[in-house]
Amino acid sequence: MKITRSMVLVSSDPLSLQRGSLEIYRRFQEKLESYQLAEEVALSTITDVGNTEASPVVVIYPEAVIYGPVQPENVDRLVSEHLYKGHIVEEMLVPKRHLPSRMAWLQSRKGSLPAQQRILLARVGKIDPENIEDYILHDGYQALAKALSKMTPQQVIEEISKSGLQGRGGAGFPTGRKWSFVASAPGNKRYVICNADESEPGTFKDRVLLESDPHAILEAMIIAGYAIHAQEGYIYIRGEYELSQKRFLKAIEQAHEYGFLGKNILGSNFDFEVHLHSGAGAYVCGEETALIESIEGKRGEPRSRPPYPTTHGLWGQPTLVNNVETLANVPPILLHGAEWYRRFGTPSSPGTKVFTILGNVNATGVIEAPMGITLREVINIYAQGMKNGAAFKLAQTGGSSGSLIPASLQDTPLDFDSPRKAGVSLGSGALLICDDNTCVVDLVKVLLRFFRFESCGKCTPCRIGTQRCYETIRAITEGGGQLSDLDGLLRLAEQMERLSNCGLGQTAAVPIRDMLKHFRTEVEAHIRLGICPTGICRMVPEDETAELIENQMV
Repeated sequence: MKITRSMVLVSSDPLSLQRGSLEIYRRFQEKLESYQLAEEVALSTITDVGNTEASPVVVIYPEAVIYGPVQPENVDRLVSEHLYKGHIVEEMLVPKRHLPSRMAWLQSRKGSLPAQQRILLARVGKIDPENIEDYILHDGYQALAKALSKMTPQQVIEEISKSGLQGRGGAGFPTGRKWSFVASAPGNKRYVICNADESEPGTFKDRVLLESDPHAILEAMIIAGYAIHAQEGYIYIRGEYELSQKRFLKAIEQAHEYGFLGKNILGSNFDFEVHLHSGAGAYVCGEETALIESIEGKRGEPRSRPPYPTTHGLWGQPTLVNNVETLANVPPILLHGAEWYRRFGTPSSPGTKVFTILGNVNATGVIEAPMGITLREVINIYAQGMKNGAAFKLAQTGGSSGSLIPASLQDTPLDFDSPRKAGVSLGSGALLICDDNTCVVDLVKVLLRFFRFESCGKCTPCRIGTQRCYETIRAITEGGGQLSDLDGLLRLAEQMERLSNCGLGQTAAVPIRDMLKHFRTEVEAHIRLGICPTGICRMVPEDETAELIENQMV
């Protein structure tokens, strides 16, 4: 992947455009090419800089310096002095007293141009995932040995708690606290479950970890079993992940041969076994209680809660359920310590996050970056910018159940706290990047069609709510919507969020809420004007399409 050492942002708000920022952007393109810096410097725009006399401004990372007002003739000097020689042009800096709060926040990002920090993906592509000796040569099973020989179960939980690790499945619940709940719960037997049912559309980070580094997940499950006094674990892998299942089964077999699994592990008197359970393609089984029902041989439907799995889980016993990415953090934390782990990310959200990048960008795939990176940085550095120079419109985070993040929030840090304060969510880490050719109404229609199909039907709010919401959105995309439908959608969304039995019905309401909060004008254009601003929606009911085509042919 191309390594970017600097990023240049040119303001493109209405005032900046009026003052010639497009010409400044064009000059930067020319000068970066002439100085042979185009491969090292990412060039993009920033739309939300606040009202300032300093417009147009140019922000350059990683120094986070802000120049302004910039004229086209200043570009050559900025490129030659700052980007080529590394000298900040002091006399062109915007005085701090002239910085609006928005720009002051940008300047606070000094030194934060991210590089991929590989903790979870450190061994991906470097080892043979079917060779346990390769894993051992790259620090494999050292954390387990340390836990069994030098730490009590309670000390293991305390170290995980001190690290600040939070669940990477979307909820962000403190991992150490969850472990302590299970360890202290009364019961004759305890279980560890690894949730590898990764069924969110567009999400495949867990698949990468399982296929490329299966022993890391197995080691983490064994450590978790030791910490909570469990002797048995299950990994529930999505049925379509055949290679993941094959490699994990081989990892279990090899771990038995080398004494890392089974009876008296490493001479510690600790016994632990792991079983693999294959899913059958039900999206709802990604919910932990539905997953437990499936392992028990029942239909995969969510349980009513409380009680929670931490006290009444698999076969009614205390059960720890963590997803793949969460568990992948455990061995490096124990091996290097909680303080080491807290060097990455932010104080409230330590560590790194594995993101799946998809959509209208130049580079897609899986990356690992420190928690707190912004969406703008992900797009411009890791994804290498928007495809064909299109403008960024929105990102859907966390798969179908995630939020729709508009361009105005693309500088919100991607951690567990900042998106929540902004009214959106980080979710599981899938990032679907959409340009201005995307119709948000059509996108939400596709999401609701998915939820309608995947609902298990157990509870009425989800079973009926997803169907009614889909029918309403579909009518809007076909020119049959009314303004009163929007209030009805919000009421339905609120009821689904409050009354649905599990996360499927609760999060099905999220894209509706975000669409009407951030893109209401676009939705109303479909209704008031009978047009789709992007030209995606046909604005003709599906059952009338054939008749329309026939009439046009006549």
